[in-house]
Amino acid sequence: MEVSTNVPSQLLLFAEPLLREGLVRLLERSAGDFKVVTAADQLEGAPKLVIWQAGANQHLENLGEELEALRLRWKPAPLLLLLASGHGHPTNNLLQLPVQGLLEAPETTTLLEALTTLLQGGRVVSLADGPLPECLPIPAGVGLGHRLLLGGLQQIDADLLACQRLLNPPPTGLVSLLVLQGRLRELASARQLLIVLWGPISSLVSAYPAALAPIPSRPTLGTQLTLAQPNASGIWQTLRSRLEAGVRTELANGSGQLLAIEGLTPQRRRDLLLALIEQCALLRERLLAENLHGQELQERWNGLQLELRQQALQTTVSPYVQLPYGGGMQSVAETLISSTELAGADPELPAPLAMLGALVHGNPLLTEGQLVAIDEPRAVLFLEQLLSNWLVRSAELVSAELLSCCSSWPELRRYLLQPNLLATRQLERLRNQLNAQQRWLNWYGRPVALYESRRNLFILQAKAIGTLSLTEPRDGELRQLGWLQQLVTLALESRDALAPQVQGLIKGLGDLLVVLLTQVMGRSIGLVGRGIRQGLARGQNGAN
Repeated sequence: MEVSTNVPSQLLLFAEPLLREGLVRLLERSAGDFKVVTAADQLEGAPKLVIWQAGANQHLENLGEELEALRLRWKPAPLLLLLASGHGHPTNNLLQLPVQGLLEAPETTTLLEALTTLLQGGRVVSLADGPLPECLPIPAGVGLGHRLLLGGLQQIDADLLACQRLLNPPPTGLVSLLVLQGRLRELASARQLLIVLWGPISSLVSAYPAALAPIPSRPTLGTQLTLAQPNASGIWQTLRSRLEAGVRTELANGSGQLLAIEGLTPQRRRDLLLALIEQCALLRERLLAENLHGQELQERWNGLQLELRQQALQTTVSPYVQLPYGGGMQSVAETLISSTELAGADPELPAPLAMLGALVHGNPLLTEGQLVAIDEPRAVLFLEQLLSNWLVRSAELVSAELLSCCSSWPELRRYLLQPNLLATRQLERLRNQLNAQQRWLNWYGRPVALYESRRNLFILQAKAIGTLSLTEPRDGELRQLGWLQQLVTLALESRDALAPQVQGLIKGLGDLLVVLLTQVMGRSIGLVGRGIRQGLARGQNGAN
C-alpha cells in the first residue's frame, strides 16, 4: 500500500488505558513530526514503528507469542517492547524475543533516544539489574556428598556476591581494596577445593537438576546496548566504545586469581588496554582489506599477534621515553621490545575464527546452542565476552613480560609498577606467586577444565575484571595433553567410576551399623535393664 506524501509518519502504540494516554502525550510532544496511533483502524498506511507496553503480569510465553504475531502483522516495521520494573523475567530469555527494541522502565530521554535509533534501523536494549536468586533448598533425598557440595557452593557464592557488592564501586582505602581482593581469591580457591573433594558439579544433575543454577559470583549488572548500524562495522564501533569506556575506569580484580596486570600503575594499565583495543581496530581494518576467510583468516590473525603486542607495548611505554640502563640512557620502548618474548600463545584462548568471522564479515555467531544473526543482542554480548577475554589475556601476557624486565631494570619500576613493588622482595614475591599459579593451572586446573568441558573467560564488568565459565566440547585439546596432565584426568575418571561403589559400601556399612545399634546393642541393653528391674523387684518382695 502506497502512502500519500502528506501523511505524517505514524507510531502504532499498544498499551493499557491508564498508561496509553500518558505515552501518547509524551510521544506527540517530543517525538517530532510523528503521529501516534493507538488502534490499527486509525492508520493511514503502514506504521514506521510499533510500540507495545506489556502488562505487569504478562507471562514470558505470552510475550513471545504476542510479539511474533505483531512482527508478522506489521513487518517490516521494527518492534519496541516496554517492560515495567520488577517484571521478574530472566535477561537471557528476554534477549531471545523477536524485537528490535527492549526497554525496562525507561526514562523520557532513554525512550526518545531509542525511538531515533530504531527508526534509523538500529537496535536498543536497556534492562535493569535482575533479581538476585535465593538460596536453593536442599532436598532430603540428596546424599551426603551432594549435600556438602551444594551447601558449600551456596555459602561461597553468597560471600562472593557480598564482596562484589563492596567492590562496586571500589573502596578508596588501599588496605580495604587489598583485603577484599584477597578474600575473593580465598573464596575462589575454596570453591575449587570443594569441587575437588565432592564434585564435579555435574554429579548433582541426576539427583538435583536445580544445582546447575547456583547463586552467581557477581551481581547482575543489567544490560545496556545500542546498535546504531546492525552490520559488522557498526557492531565493532559499539563494542569498541563499550570496551574503552570499561577500561578507562579503575578496574578491580574480581576474577579470584592473581593477575600480572595488577602490578602496573593504574595509568599504565589503562594505557596498555587502550593500546590493545586500538591495535585490534587497526588489525581488523587490515584483515577486512585483505578479504580473507576461513582458516586463512585465523592463521593471519595468529601470525599478526606478535606485531600487535609489540605495537601496544610501544604505545604503552611511549617511544620517546629514555631511562638509565647499563651505564647510559636507553629508549624504554626499543629495549623492552628487544628483551621481551611476546610471541607466546595462551592455550586458554578459544579459537578466534568465530569472533573474526563476526567482526570482519558479519557472519552469524553460535551462542547458547543456536546460530543467531550478528545484530542480535545475544550475539553482540557474547562477542563482547570473547573480545574482553582476548583483551585481558593479551594484557596479562604483556604485563608478565614487563614484570620480568623490571626485575633486572630497577629504574623502570618507578615508571611502570605500583609503589609497593619498588622493593625487590615484593616484586619477586609477586612474580613467584604468578609462576606458582600458572604451574598449578597448567598441571591441574587446565586438565580438569578440559575434562569437564569448561572454558573460563575473563570479562570486563562494572569497574572490575571478572570471570565467566562456558561449557563447550574440548575433546581435541584433551587429547593433546601431556602424560602428567593425562594422569589428572585419569584420576578424575577413576574417582567418578569408583564413586558409586564407595557410596554403596558406605551406605551398606551405615545400614549394618544401624542394625548393630538397634537390633543387637539395643536389645542387649533392654534385656540387661529388664533383668535389673526383675532383680530389684525380687529383692523388695524378699524384704517384705
